[in-house]
Amino acid sequence: MCRNIRTLYNFEPPATDDEVRAAALQYVRKISGFTKPSKANEASFERAVEAVAAVSAELLDELSTTAPAKDREVEAGKARARAEQRYAA
Repeated sequence: MCRNIRTLYNFEPPATDDEVRAAALQYVRKISGFTKPSKANEASFERAVEAVAAVSAELLDELSTTAPAKDREVEAGKARARAEQRYAA
């Protein structure tokens, strides 16, 4: 379930609000055990997603580094190469 949570910090361009919310959704899904909550839990689930997204965005805004920003395409290429090597028959 959490495989879609990716590092969002220190990329150029910076992570979008949608990316931060998607990571928050995956996190809340993981800790709650729900991929889709029942109607009774839906409001609590959505509040948790919004809270985690807000805190995550705040964290990303406050972090600092001297390392150069990573390129999304280069990192995606590295991940594909690792996957090819890992799943090669």
